[in-house]
Amino acid sequence: MGFVFTMLYFAIIAVVIEINVLLFTYTGLKKEIARFQVISMFTATGFTTGESELILGHPIRRRLSTFLILFGVFSLAVVISAISNILSDEFRSIELGVTILFLIGTYVILSTSRFKSYLQESFEMHLHKKYNLCDLPLRDVMYFHEDDIVVELPIHENSKVVGKTLQEVIKAEDDLLVLFIKRGDVTLRKDSYTTEIQEGDMLFLYGNKDSLTTVFKEEMKELKENKEVSD
Repeated sequence: MGFVFTMLYFAIIAVVIEINVLLFTYTGLKKEIARFQVISMFTATGFTTGESELILGHPIRRRLSTFLILFGVFSLAVVISAISNILSDEFRSIELGVTILFLIGTYVILSTSRFKSYLQESFEMHLHKKYNLCDLPLRDVMYFHEDDIVVELPIHENSKVVGKTLQEVIKAEDDLLVLFIKRGDVTLRKDSYTTEIQEGDMLFLYGNKDSLTTVFKEEMKELKENKEVSD
């Protein structure tokens, strides 16, 4: 019975993980990222630094993460106890079987398109109702289309925009906005369009990725190459 209990509890863990993967995807996270993060949090191994903002910067994901971490700690204790008492006959396998069926039923319901749409709308409404824009991750606030992007663009020595203003570089038809210019410890926001660009400036831009690549072709190319080298 102890072995049966252990196997049934592992089945519960697997279903709970899949339910949370679904819930994370409903908040906008990609499924492959969601599964990795859910397992990482459940096993208390942490999640990658580059993707931590996706979890910590989202209020609903933080709540799901808290549950996963606590459930993971509890499950570890249960599994250790089950293994140490593997020969015991006191485990209630029937109750666990019912629990598994309930969780599987929950997973099936969550997988339906109707319930998926309902939860997505509910999450979105909850975010807009309960949280200010400053509490939400950048992607949820500013990314309206797949091609939207916010980029930190360094200006190198041979850049064609050195000595020019962004008002001269970015045309009216370009789908781009200048957020601010970082020059050392100074942040230029009010006069960002009329300030003459210097070598070493850091441009913070928001807009369409294709427009950004067209207007700042050489800078984007160098940024991509530097990122590939660092990776």
